[in-house]
Amino acid sequence: MNTPAHTTVMDLFRLDGNAALVTGASRGLGRALAIALAEAGADILAVDIGELDQVAKEVRARGVHCATRTADLSNLTPDTAAELISWAKAEFPHPTILINNAGIIRRGPATETTPTDWSAVLDLNLTTPFLLSQAFAHSVLAAGEDAASIINIASINSFQGGMEVPSYAASKHGILGLTKALANEWAAQRIRVNAIAPGYMKTEFTVAHRHDPARAENMLRRIPAGTWGRPEDLAGAAVFLASAASAYVTGTALSVDGGWLSR
Repeated sequence: MNTPAHTTVMDLFRLDGNAALVTGASRGLGRALAIALAEAGADILAVDIGELDQVAKEVRARGVHCATRTADLSNLTPDTAAELISWAKAEFPHPTILINNAGIIRRGPATETTPTDWSAVLDLNLTTPFLLSQAFAHSVLAAGEDAASIINIASINSFQGGMEVPSYAASKHGILGLTKALANEWAAQRIRVNAIAPGYMKTEFTVAHRHDPARAENMLRRIPAGTWGRPEDLAGAAVFLASAASAYVTGTALSVDGGWLSR
């Protein structure tokens, strides 16, 4: 990771000269993460199955470069993961940040969860981050980069079971374990692996909750901050974990949940 010479602690948060690959970047958390890293100076490689023109425009408005790639990251293979990382390196010479954000949720009672739904969630939420992290680490080590950062988007459901989201909870518990396992293996090579665990955010994942008045009231009562989170609330955590400001931080999960887990 390119770390500019600094004179104050604030300089440690700059990402100038680095590039960040962000999956699920077209909207919601992914869009906010891409913009946050761009504001810190990183060039952005935005990947999503959805339309990316708008986020690319917003990123470039921050004075950095943005490359986009439309891709379905479900059913990823080691070869397609490696090809995606090769594309990133061809676009920008120093992709030293990987944000594994793409994910899905399938709601319903455990007694009605189908093997197809179970596999789809585990595949995109857990297998894809592993394969991308593996390919990214191979690339970083082969290039002899000084340092790199992987940030996995976990969830408060990495710590609790939730209700009627068995596959999602399992995948997010798994991403927390994967974060720790990869951090242990790659710390000596200066590849840091951390996670951000968002609470209940104003995204399409929580539309059903927020449109149910009784449920929304009960949930808000439990959040000490008394409000739903916004995707932009992840900005500081992402820049911190991506930058030299967290050079001695690896294997951790930073909860951004308005205090939910403290209850």
